[in-house]
Amino acid sequence: MPSYRAVLQITGLRPGHAPEVVMKTAIETLSSIHLVEANQLDVVGRVPVITLRFLVETSTDSEEDAQAMAACGQLREAVEQVATTGRLTTLRRRGGKWLFVG
Repeated sequence: MPSYRAVLQITGLRPGHAPEVVMKTAIETLSSIHLVEANQLDVVGRVPVITLRFLVETSTDSEEDAQAMAACGQLREAVEQVATTGRLTTLRRRGGKWLFVG
């Protein structure tokens, strides 16, 4: 099964939400669609960034990428309910490297 990463900048919290709710929301949303293998929070240039690694069912490359992009879109939509977001990047693991999908 192909492995993907969703990398999402978090630029702020919406009123009434604690920081830990951001990752919880992201994991719950993505795991309702695909198997989430790992998650992490980093701070890059003073901007929090959440990264979730997940698997997509095997089909064709274009279908797999489309599923991953759709899932990342749903992830952002859910996280936007509790936080403001910046750039969203979708990466695919191929041959030991993470390649840009969208």
